[in-house]
Amino acid sequence: MLGQAVELLKKYFGYDTFREGQKEIIENILLKKDVLAIMPTGGGKSICYQIPALMMEGTVIVISPLISLMKDQVDTLQQLGIKAAFINSSLPLGEIRRIMFEAASNNYKLLYVAPERLESENFIDLLKNITITMIAVDEAHCVSQWGHDFRPSYLKIKNLRDISGKKPIVSAFTATATPSVKEDINKLIGLENPFEIITGFDRENLKFEVVKINKKVPYVLNYVEQNKGKSGIVYCLTRKLTDEVCNKLVAAGHKAVKYHAGLSDAERNKNQEDFLFDNVDIIVATNAFGMGIDKLDIRYVIHYNMPKNIESYYQEAGRAGRDREPSECILLYSPSDIVMNNFLIESSGDISSKTNEYAKLRDMTNYCNTDKCLRKHLISYFDDSYNKENCNNCSNCLSEIEKKDITLESQKILSCIYRMGERFGGNVVIDVLRGSNSQRIKSFKFNQLSTYGIMKDYDKETLKEMISYLISDGFINITGDKYPVLNISAQGNAVLRGKKEVYIKKVFNKRTKEDNTSIVYEHDLFEMLRKLRKEIADSLKVPPFVVFSDATLKDMCVKYPLNKTEILKVVGVGEHKAEKYGSKFIEVIKNYIDKNDLDINIIKPSNDDLDDNLESHNLSNNKNNKVINKDANGTKEIKEDTRTITYKMYQEGKTIKEIASQRALSAVTIESHLIYCAKLGYEIKFSDFVSSDKEELIIKIYKDIGGDKLKPIKEALPPDITYTEIKFALCKYSLTGDSNE
Repeated sequence: MLGQAVELLKKYFGYDTFREGQKEIIENILLKKDVLAIMPTGGGKSICYQIPALMMEGTVIVISPLISLMKDQVDTLQQLGIKAAFINSSLPLGEIRRIMFEAASNNYKLLYVAPERLESENFIDLLKNITITMIAVDEAHCVSQWGHDFRPSYLKIKNLRDISGKKPIVSAFTATATPSVKEDINKLIGLENPFEIITGFDRENLKFEVVKINKKVPYVLNYVEQNKGKSGIVYCLTRKLTDEVCNKLVAAGHKAVKYHAGLSDAERNKNQEDFLFDNVDIIVATNAFGMGIDKLDIRYVIHYNMPKNIESYYQEAGRAGRDREPSECILLYSPSDIVMNNFLIESSGDISSKTNEYAKLRDMTNYCNTDKCLRKHLISYFDDSYNKENCNNCSNCLSEIEKKDITLESQKILSCIYRMGERFGGNVVIDVLRGSNSQRIKSFKFNQLSTYGIMKDYDKETLKEMISYLISDGFINITGDKYPVLNISAQGNAVLRGKKEVYIKKVFNKRTKEDNTSIVYEHDLFEMLRKLRKEIADSLKVPPFVVFSDATLKDMCVKYPLNKTEILKVVGVGEHKAEKYGSKFIEVIKNYIDKNDLDINIIKPSNDDLDDNLESHNLSNNKNNKVINKDANGTKEIKEDTRTITYKMYQEGKTIKEIASQRALSAVTIESHLIYCAKLGYEIKFSDFVSSDKEELIIKIYKDIGGDKLKPIKEALPPDITYTEIKFALCKYSLTGDSNE
């Protein structure tokens, strides 16, 4: 069975192997077992029910929460040559009846429906005529009131099994589920002894960053300018802010649209479509936008305000980088965000739900104030077994930090809280510490405390930051909801008694992440392929990512496929797409080669190169490291290869950073050029890049771990050893067989 599943994966989706968890999920579904799968966004949940649908008789009913999600997925399936349809409120009744008639004749392998359809008895009667083999529930966390997107209609899913005499399998999928939400999914959807799998919540391609800032508009304008042409989402907490930020971006010349509940349905739909179809780069939105958005190439998500809980934040931030390409998730934080969220919580919900929402808001606030690994803070919220202390891909882990001893300051703050009876919030504590003359302070006789005015030399913002840090690190507890009260934890008591010291980390310089995932590809060709993709997508009236993902186009720019056999070796190209429009992409690639008079024997990677995971690019074993070009008179001349140019600059004594800057290339690209030259036999002084003691340790770990993946080696080494040092140490070892100069 799994052999056939792998064949279908390659035939339709263009992948040779399954991602983590997919094989086990598909295997259990084919064994007719219910499944509960918690997989990160971009982890390939949909393939887990789409492949079985192709292998089973009848139709798979997919419960999907949003119209846009259904349309994107059905468009994608149809482009793959898979028979699929959707039913939701966007379709007229006649079209719905036609689709149901086709479904009753077993003409669809997958039928997507909105959960609200399950409220209709007429629709349920129509479903009785369909042979249902499986019910797949997407965004299954929506069934739980403890989740962040509760949808009452999801409660009707449990009844679907009864309408089919064959009792179909039920599979449930979500990206974010706490233990309580997971329990609700099992119970409320009616899973029976399900196979459960958690493939992890981590999205390693996403860089997380918290920026503490009050003037946010200039930051956003500068960031989008630096990332012009890339797709991004800017989330705002209110409609008013959404309008303001969008207007500022448009005024600055950016292609941006807005999305919130205050717009008409027509304007919202148009703006969302423009974003999905790459007609605009940026969408500024409230949290009304995004659940189920299938756009793969979103390169950044900026939260203009702190969301009210971690579930919402991780779900929204996770819309970046669904194609597994490096992407950024940035949260702009200021204390006023807490005030706004408190107001929103207080304005809705009953008392019990408010208590829960306030607790979640405190978790979110702690995330914004921690100086430890942001990824660990996020993942641990969903999975307490996550124990990686340094992810090397968040603003805290990538920062040069200075530890400052604030034990004395902490003792003063904790002492003040204690002397105030542990009955007041942070603002009142700060007023006492700074010696406020307000009537309220005097009425409580706090001006008579020994801690009154003891920190008058500190401004409010500094004290707020210290208190926030003490809260996030567990020295201070918070009780109460609307009016939080500070009290001292066991850890805080240890500080007061002089048994424990407190250090706060201050960021004073950022360093760039050592990226071992980037590939070297031809950017001009990539842009030409993007243009073709957009033209094809517009003619088909589908979003560009439905045609091919960015990752697929980049792979074309590495492998230069020139016929159908070769294009089928490109990641993400299946038989149907290769047949349908592969020739158009091949034509662009051929024209690019001809126009630049490239020697195809040099630029195309060998099979050995494609299997080489020690470098982040493809190399040629051909030592004739030249490219043939024509001059203005049409006479052929020999032009130096880009890697040779890099090598000559290295011989002149320039550093990787200097070469990268002068050539407008990334440091990773320059490293790959030099490693390439070393493998060709050019002289490289490896001690320029890695010291002998580090080299020895790297090789020891490499021998212990085995394999040729960089990431496990990096994780086993001290954090100060960089990917650059690892790559050059391994390159030298592969050439000489030892780790000594």
